[in-house]
Amino acid sequence: MSTEEHKIEEEIKEVGAAVEKAVEKKDRFLPISILIAAILIGGALVFSSLYHGGGTGAAVTPPAPAIGNQGGAPAPSATTTAAIMQLGTRDAILGSANAPVTIVEYGDYQCPYCAQFFAQTEPSIISNYVNSGKVRMVFRNFAFLGAESTAAAEAAECAEDQNKLWAYHDALYGAKVGDEQKGGTEDDGFYNRALFLKLAGNVGLDIPTFTSCIDSNKYATQVAKEQAAASAAGVGSTPTFYVNGTQILGAEPYASFQAAIESALQS
Repeated sequence: MSTEEHKIEEEIKEVGAAVEKAVEKKDRFLPISILIAAILIGGALVFSSLYHGGGTGAAVTPPAPAIGNQGGAPAPSATTTAAIMQLGTRDAILGSANAPVTIVEYGDYQCPYCAQFFAQTEPSIISNYVNSGKVRMVFRNFAFLGAESTAAAEAAECAEDQNKLWAYHDALYGAKVGDEQKGGTEDDGFYNRALFLKLAGNVGLDIPTFTSCIDSNKYATQVAKEQAAASAAGVGSTPTFYVNGTQILGAEPYASFQAAIESALQS
């Protein structure tokens, strides 16, 4: 148990003791407020477990390399990983369609660790493996951090209608990295309609078509289905990766992905 988790657990115990004391005094109102506080504290611990990786800025040291299982999570079954690696019609491929290694990422456009992977690790994977035809990459939405996560995912899907999901994906993360460097957080108003339209222009999308798509929430159901399917497959945090079925949790350093890719190339 980490120091932070231990601290939260101790706080919950203290709250519980206060509840018992209040009940003994037959205080009819204090226990309710304390119980609410306990729920909020416990919820903070659960919510924090959805994240894996380093921090929101480049100065944060990334986690130690670990390929496969991490943090005690159960390993996905062979059947599950096979289903995850099966590409669908909405899966936009970055790289050669015939690449021997596939990396599937489940991410959220507001996730700080996803942004960290985008900025620090993904460029090396693209330079060394995608551009050489050895790896193809697929990004799937696991938009759980709030309304702006959902809106950004829907906008990216609208870009996919014009075969530019990856260009828009890069524009979204590039913009969010800048927002985080200025102290931005989740659902801080950064991802909004005006920004989506600006980024659409930057990557060369047809603006009227794109505007109609986002204004109609055309892909709200699609984004929700992707998250539900991921959850059913055992994905519970962002970013989560599968390298030819090998699971990697978190914004791991390039060495972890390199090892998994090389192993897959040799198998």
